[in-house]
Amino acid sequence: MVNAMGAKTFLAVALATLSWTGVSAAQAPTPGTLETYKDWTIGCDNRNRCEAVALLPEGGAWPDNPVMVGIVRDAGPEAEAQVWTSRDAKGAGEVGFFVDGRRIAAAQSRDGDATVRGPQAAALAIAMARGSQLELRAGNRLLGRPSLAGSGAALRYMDARQGRAGTSTALVATGPLGALAVRPAPAAPVVKRAPVPTSGTPVTLWREELTALGKFTGCAQEMRAAQPPELHRLSKNETLILVPCGSGAYNVTTVPVVATGIAGRRAFHFAGFDYKPGWSAEEAKPMLVNAGWVPEKSELSSFAKGRGIGDCGGSETYVWDGKRFRLTEATSMGECRGAWHWIRTWSARVSD
Repeated sequence: MVNAMGAKTFLAVALATLSWTGVSAAQAPTPGTLETYKDWTIGCDNRNRCEAVALLPEGGAWPDNPVMVGIVRDAGPEAEAQVWTSRDAKGAGEVGFFVDGRRIAAAQSRDGDATVRGPQAAALAIAMARGSQLELRAGNRLLGRPSLAGSGAALRYMDARQGRAGTSTALVATGPLGALAVRPAPAAPVVKRAPVPTSGTPVTLWREELTALGKFTGCAQEMRAAQPPELHRLSKNETLILVPCGSGAYNVTTVPVVATGIAGRRAFHFAGFDYKPGWSAEEAKPMLVNAGWVPEKSELSSFAKGRGIGDCGGSETYVWDGKRFRLTEATSMGECRGAWHWIRTWSARVSD
């Protein structure tokens, strides 16, 4: 239960956030959340595409040769499950999937990645949900034993989220209803991209502008020890500025600002977003982590690692629509337990 002081704080943060997003809470994207069941975590995006990923057992040591395994399925009556595995390896070869000593499926691996599809994948997912031990093998060589603890509960959640429970298409919560009882996937939101100039360099910030930018963003101290702000053209009269605002061993934070006007007397305002970047939850300004800019796609990205090996964190990808940055993809991994593959929690279709 949230107390009165907590409610006031939350409301203040929400209002401050909406002041620079420029959208109402009803209009803002709502990425999915993650659920963890013992050694498995699962999440679904806004189109009910769900993915479950195996974690290292709680308190388990990082193995010398880590192997990940996951189960992904799109929404809709005709969508089939896929089971994938990933590890650090080179070359190609066959990977066998054994549950409780019985070989259930196999797939060709390329550079450590392999995916089982079709009826084999459904049989493997069901066996994993019911089994107690999974082994991945290349011939007689054991590649790894990802935990199955919690896999059945994760797949039951997937069945329920996709409206499959009680139908023949479910992996765990099967029932007498046919595939036609499964609800279709929701339509993808559409984000219209505004092309941005891909040539020409914005005029460097004047000293007075740098001072004003430091005061405006509250990042003056961090700017002194950092590289100069990055400038990228958004239009003839607008410039995206990525202002350095702190760094650590593996994360660099920047504040995105849009500048307008002539060089030497440019005006600044925080870049608008329809969904706040991951590190902006309690800030009255947007904050990106390890930001990237791809002008050919009008694409701005943020990628925050929870620790150096990258097995937890979150990312957001945005597209400039001419007025603000619109969320097109979000991924997340809330458990720092060996899963370097993050789960997609939001997706949108980009149109020109």
